[in-house]
Amino acid sequence: MTARSEATQASPAGSGAHDADALLDRAVAALGGQPREGQREMARAVATTLADDAHALIQAGTGTGKSLGYLVPAVAHAVRSGTRVVVSTATLALQRQVFTKDLPMVAEALEPALGERARVALLKGRGNYLCVHKMGGGYPEPEEGTLPIGPTSELGREVARLHEWAEETETGDRDDLVPGVSGRAWAQVSVSGRECLESKCPVLDECFSQHVREDASKAHVVVTNHAVLGVQATSHDMLGEHSVLIVDEAHELVQRITSSATHELTVAAVDRAARAARRCGVTTEDLDRAARHLDGALGDSTVGRLRLGLPDDLSAAVEEVRGAARAIASQVQKHAEQAGSAGKIASASLGEILDVCEELQGESGRYVVWLAPRDGDYDAEVPERIVAAPLDVAGLIRTRLLEEKASVMTSATLALGGDFGAIARHLGVDDPVTLDAGSPFDYPRQGILYVARHLPKPGMGGMSAEALDELEALVAAAGGRTLGLFSSHRAAQQAAEAMRERLDVPVLYQLDDQLPTLVRRFAEDERTCLFGSTSLWQGIDVPGRTSSLVVIDRIPFPRPDEPIAQARTEDVAQRGGNGFMAVSATHAALLMAQGAGRLIRSSSDRGVVAVLDPRLATARYGGFLARSMPDLWPTTDREVALGALRRLAGS
Repeated sequence: MTARSEATQASPAGSGAHDADALLDRAVAALGGQPREGQREMARAVATTLADDAHALIQAGTGTGKSLGYLVPAVAHAVRSGTRVVVSTATLALQRQVFTKDLPMVAEALEPALGERARVALLKGRGNYLCVHKMGGGYPEPEEGTLPIGPTSELGREVARLHEWAEETETGDRDDLVPGVSGRAWAQVSVSGRECLESKCPVLDECFSQHVREDASKAHVVVTNHAVLGVQATSHDMLGEHSVLIVDEAHELVQRITSSATHELTVAAVDRAARAARRCGVTTEDLDRAARHLDGALGDSTVGRLRLGLPDDLSAAVEEVRGAARAIASQVQKHAEQAGSAGKIASASLGEILDVCEELQGESGRYVVWLAPRDGDYDAEVPERIVAAPLDVAGLIRTRLLEEKASVMTSATLALGGDFGAIARHLGVDDPVTLDAGSPFDYPRQGILYVARHLPKPGMGGMSAEALDELEALVAAAGGRTLGLFSSHRAAQQAAEAMRERLDVPVLYQLDDQLPTLVRRFAEDERTCLFGSTSLWQGIDVPGRTSSLVVIDRIPFPRPDEPIAQARTEDVAQRGGNGFMAVSATHAALLMAQGAGRLIRSSSDRGVVAVLDPRLATARYGGFLARSMPDLWPTTDREVALGALRRLAGS
């Protein structure tokens, strides 16, 4: 039985389905259109899932209209039941779109039918809002060792602009500041959740973040983001009581929860906590001594994963840090009333130290532990950080996010290899209703999937000469108009430099400028090429001729030495499963599906996805990856792909 027929059987036509249809008609009519069939199926499935307190996995391709597909039944359920629904998006940008555009339109369109307008609220972490108390001098000056902020420095000018903006903003929301400021500047006027004085703040009535939380507590529908879900799953309750969780771009949730649950211990962090404690009048000799011992133990170690736990010298140093930090945290707590915000900062820093120490010394097998160099210093042999990440987050998602509530997980890429099983296991969803709502696009007629089977298998030293020649031929045939998705920044930069030398078309590289600026330039000039890695694989939406060619340099498997993927692969194998398929192939399938999805963004788009990795056509796992991608017309014939690109360029 297919996923589509399972979902249809799970949500038979009835009063709930007819009601979902009628409400969807109202909402889409407000936009001057009519619902698509996949959108109808999705709205029905969501309505039934919420009514049954069930869990659903819904794949909805680009152009389906999935936001309305889940918002319409969600708003109706919240208003009629008087309960709260939480909607989470992968990015702040998508969160803003849902909150400022889609949700208000749905609430207005459904008000006559529901007899009440849905109350809606936006919820982000505290660090996204100006701290009125900090801006008024209520927090200590920047810690020792930081550079002074001069009025003529770039940082000084940004902070000055923030103070001007603070006088006029009604939200205090960083997203409302245009143009934005650097992270260093924003840190001067904001605090983390752990640093916030909360109910003890002397200016609580003026707090932007507190106002947002109060609005969210009274709303029918709360729009948040995966970063907040990460805190909810790994730390403390940010969302309050709610009966439904809807996760948009759910394919990113596992990585976000893993990131939130990953902590690191560094000598610099211990020193920072000690300095914060000294500001509260607490003596830190024991913690200072422990930091030096930790520094020495790291200096005698080498970068890499610790399969058998911490070696004796590191274990002793971590235990010494833990004991000293706990004792000092107790002393800081005694001075908390007098210390005020300084005490809160010290408690936050010491709490982070204690958390990671406990994870490093916790139950063997629950965490992946490794020694890492400074960020970006891949050639370093001496580690700077001890990192601990959870081996598995399915249990966290199941117990901290999904338990005792209905949930809907949706994305354009959930059915990997044509099956929902892999993503259901990763998300901790048991026995879900599943639906593939399809796509309004005719992928086989609109696009070609070309696999350069004749090329050599990619190596670790960047792009081969043959692959660069192939890229040149493809970009030349397309007349530019290329989005290049590369497995590393090294490969993207190599390709960009080579194409700039060989071809007379503009080539942008991801690290040349801010990504929104580059995407705008890419969209404005259809001859332009944009090459990059990481964030270009997902979320880039450029319909039209500008992106007639999407090039993928190699299958994006995790690095063989990436500790989390390595440990998860071994864990699956030890339990009798196929570790490679469960971890590496699943990771690659998600990115391949997302990357190929950059090509067709509207019903009029035409083009080619070119994969320069022959393994997609020759390896046993190639079929699994290909089935995860949009159903483009497949070929390994180079001339077919080049001919199609030339025709598109000349049309």
